[in-house]
Amino acid sequence: MTNDTNPSRRPALHFVGFRGDEYSRAIRVFGPPDFIHVGWDSWAKLDVAEGDVVVFARGTFDDPPSAYGFPDIYEAPDDQSA
Repeated sequence: MTNDTNPSRRPALHFVGFRGDEYSRAIRVFGPPDFIHVGWDSWAKLDVAEGDVVVFARGTFDDPPSAYGFPDIYEAPDDQSA
C-alpha cells in the first residue's frame, strides 16, 4: 500500500504497548518498528498514516485512544559524544 500524498513512501511499522518479551517476539515476526508508542493515545493515532501497519500488544486500532497522553520514546544518537 502507498500513501496518497506520497505514492513512493513505504508503509511505516508502528508497535503499540509492547513491553518485555512480547516486544522481542514482535520484532522476530514483523521486523524492527519505525515507531514505538508506549500506549494508544491521540498522538499515536495521529502518527499513523494511510497504509501504515500498526501492531498492538493489546487492543486494536478501533479502540478509543486513552484520554491521557503517554511519553514519547527518544533514542540516543549513534554518536554518544553529540
